[in-house]
Amino acid sequence: MSLLNEFTKGIIKENPLFRLVLGTCPALAITTSVDNGLGMGAAFTAVLLGSNIVISAMRKIIPDSIRIPVYIVIIAAFVTMIDLLMHAFSPDLYKALGIFIPLIVVNCIIIGRAEAFANRNSVVPSIFDALGMGVGFTLALVLMCTFREVLGAGTFLGVRLFPETKAAIMMILPPGGFVTFGCILGFLNKLQAKNA
Repeated sequence: MSLLNEFTKGIIKENPLFRLVLGTCPALAITTSVDNGLGMGAAFTAVLLGSNIVISAMRKIIPDSIRIPVYIVIIAAFVTMIDLLMHAFSPDLYKALGIFIPLIVVNCIIIGRAEAFANRNSVVPSIFDALGMGVGFTLALVLMCTFREVLGAGTFLGVRLFPETKAAIMMILPPGGFVTFGCILGFLNKLQAKNA
């Protein structure tokens, strides 16, 4: 399989959020603004990239009997670095994302990619896999954020598009996350059925 295929599969064919339906907890919780989606996507991609590189490089020396705990320690190290960097250089975003940054440690997408891909492939394909999955997850978050921010707050990236009185406040509340996610999944499933 080519490196381009490794990259693009995470964006469309195996999109973590919309195709594999993984990582829904942070997606439903933090997608109230595009800034949040971009921040979470960048943090997620950085952790996935770092952990995939290290796990792939060490795959032949990690004993099978303890591989999952080793993955979690490696992932936790990268999450701690991202958490501290975000706290230092982007405190507003750090506050907005809250507990969902430390929870990247147990994100099933990252652990799944470590087990299913990085553990079985060399470093270069693992880099492309991580970047593709990270970009795919980020794009999915930004898509949800766009709908929720525009409809729920009347803004896009903080720029006012229409009066706040015309906004549907429900869209930036928890039910709005479920409605947005369900509508996008329904649309994608219908599109897939039509093309099949």
